[in-house]
Amino acid sequence: MATSPSHKFGQLIGNLLEEHMEPELQKFCTARGLYLDKQGERSPARSGRKVKWEDKYGNLHDLDFVIEVGGTRHQVGRPVAFIEAAWRRYTKHSRNKAQEIQGAVLPIAEKYEWDAPFLGAVIAGIFTDGSLDQMRSTGFEILYFSYNSIVEAFLSVNIDVRFDETTPDDLFQRTINDIEALNNSQWKTLHDLLQEKNKSNISNFLKTLEKTLDRQLSQVIVIPLHGDELTFATVNDAMEFINNFDEANGEGAFRKYEVIVRYSNGDSIDASFQSKQSVLDFLAYVSQ
Repeated sequence: MATSPSHKFGQLIGNLLEEHMEPELQKFCTARGLYLDKQGERSPARSGRKVKWEDKYGNLHDLDFVIEVGGTRHQVGRPVAFIEAAWRRYTKHSRNKAQEIQGAVLPIAEKYEWDAPFLGAVIAGIFTDGSLDQMRSTGFEILYFSYNSIVEAFLSVNIDVRFDETTPDDLFQRTINDIEALNNSQWKTLHDLLQEKNKSNISNFLKTLEKTLDRQLSQVIVIPLHGDELTFATVNDAMEFINNFDEANGEGAFRKYEVIVRYSNGDSIDASFQSKQSVLDFLAYVSQ
């Protein structure tokens, strides 16, 4: 089925966001010896041009940017940041897009929970406060390019991208043709204005990324848990036991280790293990 001009226009804006953020992210990664995986060939580390990562359920998702520790063009490293880019023109679609981003990234982040990865969304257009709050509530840092800043950036190269649901496909197509015909100098003009209009937001996003990826391990808490397993037929029975339980004289068989790792930026990882070796493997992993 052919792609509609309005859908293709949305893809062009999404590509614009990726092109705008790639140099910023690459500079950030180069300064820290990290690998930035983005769309393009990366054989033999992965096949095809798309960035694909598997979630904890075995499903593959296409992503825009993944930052890796120990990654190279030839070897996949440990993922420490997942960043998605998206455009939405109408508020009625913004929550669906927020859920789409969450649905792709969160199950992958859960698979790599020992890395406590940074979650980022670079979005443009019109998003409701509710859709932004929804993403933030699940740990996403938002970089928001306003609709007006996109419009002004294209006006700087004499292209009007102010559309609505009544805009005919032929006008969309003519505009797409004009965008695809831009030369390098015009693209630079467009990106320069987009940077100027969103400089503060971009800076804040990168500072949060920096705090996450430059964090230092500050504290490790290990809690060995002992106690006999007790089963109750009703909630009231369980509550009665708790009310009467003498916490000062707890005893019983060893159950598990609870481990909390805290970082300098406020991040933490909570984990439970049944054996000493599992705890040692975890601590060795997070110390790398």
